Amino acid sequence: MLLNDSGESSNSSKRAPSDRAVERLTSSAACSAPISAENGALIEFKHVWKSFGDQPVLQDVNFEVQRGETVGILGRSGVGKSVTLKHILGFLKPDEGEVLVRGRNVVEMTEPELNVMRRCVTMVFQSGALFDSLTVGENVAYPLRERALREPALDDEDLLQERVDELLRLLDLEDVKELMPADLSTGRKRAVAIARALAAAPDAILYDEPTTMVDPLMAQTVSDLILRLKRRRGLTSVVVTHDMKLARKLADRVVFLVEGRVAFFGRMGELDLSPEPTIQEFIRFDEIRLPVSHVTPQTENPQNPLR
Repeated sequence: MLLNDSGESSNSSKRAPSDRAVERLTSSAACSAPISAENGALIEFKHVWKSFGDQPVLQDVNFEVQRGETVGILGRSGVGKSVTLKHILGFLKPDEGEVLVRGRNVVEMTEPELNVMRRCVTMVFQSGALFDSLTVGENVAYPLRERALREPALDDEDLLQERVDELLRLLDLEDVKELMPADLSTGRKRAVAIARALAAAPDAILYDEPTTMVDPLMAQTVSDLILRLKRRRGLTSVVVTHDMKLARKLADRVVFLVEGRVAFFGRMGELDLSPEPTIQEFIRFDEIRLPVSHVTPQTENPQNPLR
């Protein structure tokens, strides 16, 4: 399933879920409470510092993510991009500063409060982080079953399976419902992880390199879905990526990290004007493209990480 640049399906198949279905699948009253932050930000970093031993990773990091916004986090490997995402979910704690979600300091949340927050702000890991002992369908159903404990309307197996099927169809995964994660390529594991994240009906999804090591068609499907969810559902996204093309397509604003510091935070269209040498080098390198004739097509098999 591919979507055009306006977020609409480029395939007129009746099997594709409607926008109403997308909204139904990804909406939950539990994650729609008013934000208590003074500036209306859903996520905010205030003077965050983090080191591992004597190695500084984040240094005085400041930025915010407004509801309904897509923020890209860019930078070279090892500058703290993924570490930033883990701070949002409370998997890591800053040495100094504050990480706020809905106006509340994540560090001050109790474990039950963190669990509630992680249902509303969820993450898609590079590995997919699927349950190896569950089928694809059971992985996607897992957060729906958790929701059923709080939302009686979902406490119906037929309805639950209908939702699972729609989520799988959203990512063109209907044919792998009964397979185990070990049977899937890297790209399809990533897509299943996104379907499972959507099943939790979050306010925001954090994506850690969502198009790395996937084939171009899956990358297109994933990026188009992120865009559609923003436009049709108002879903907030934070996307860690090395891919400037992806960032230009999705991001309203970008955080560019250089050695753990924010070298740029602003509109995507303004990034090209930054005088920061590392940013200009990053942009120039991204513009390098191999001629199509020099690219060897990958054969499709379970060992091919680009599938």
